[in-house]
Amino acid sequence: MTPLLTYVLRLADDNLIVAQRLGELIASMPDLEEDIAVANIGLDHLGQARNFYHYASELDPDGRDEDQFAMERSEREFLNATLVEQPNGDFAQTQVRQFLLDAYQVPLYGAMTASADERLAAIAAKAVKEARYHLERSSAWVVRLGDGTPESFERVSRAVDYLWPYAGDLFHADDVEVELAESGVAVDPATIRPTFNATVAAIFATANLTVPDEAYVRSGGRTGFHTEHLGHLLPEMQSLYRAHPGATW
Repeated sequence: MTPLLTYVLRLADDNLIVAQRLGELIASMPDLEEDIAVANIGLDHLGQARNFYHYASELDPDGRDEDQFAMERSEREFLNATLVEQPNGDFAQTQVRQFLLDAYQVPLYGAMTASADERLAAIAAKAVKEARYHLERSSAWVVRLGDGTPESFERVSRAVDYLWPYAGDLFHADDVEVELAESGVAVDPATIRPTFNATVAAIFATANLTVPDEAYVRSGGRTGFHTEHLGHLLPEMQSLYRAHPGATW
């Protein structure tokens, strides 16, 4: 694949996989308001994924469409960061995973609006508005849980410790990002890491949480090396399509 197609698929896959995770929670959230909220946020991510997949289909020499990218690729062909494939766990884990992704996507999309690639810039201009809302909401929940009861504090602290090593995969850069960033197309992850760090530090301080100093980073998702959780997620997500290939609804 060309570097641009690889990059676009990474962006698409992040959103598709987290949308699937959020979709798993519909009808099981603690109240109706949260049920509606998680559905809407999941749909936002799915819409972003579709925009990126549609662009990828135009770049793909094999002519694959959105459905084929989402439903016919195997685990090793997905290029999402390992963070988004982590299980929902309890409510605290869901919110921390979302917060870390939001704290990354807001500066990512903000910087991408200046991309030399007009299609990426246009997709980012729409997506950043949604990402800002997502960040506002997930930040509020992290603060509420961290500054709440002893049990909520314990749960959100445990979620931070579990998910933090996976957050580093969002910033893993290889020759794809380097080449495209040098030409003004992609966003160099290193340039948005300070904004991410500042956002996390501010929200964690308000929530009485400590930013982990764990140096270990579980990377590999960008090149198709995932955790076991994606291997369980994909068969469920793709089963109906694979049972009826080419069907339309």
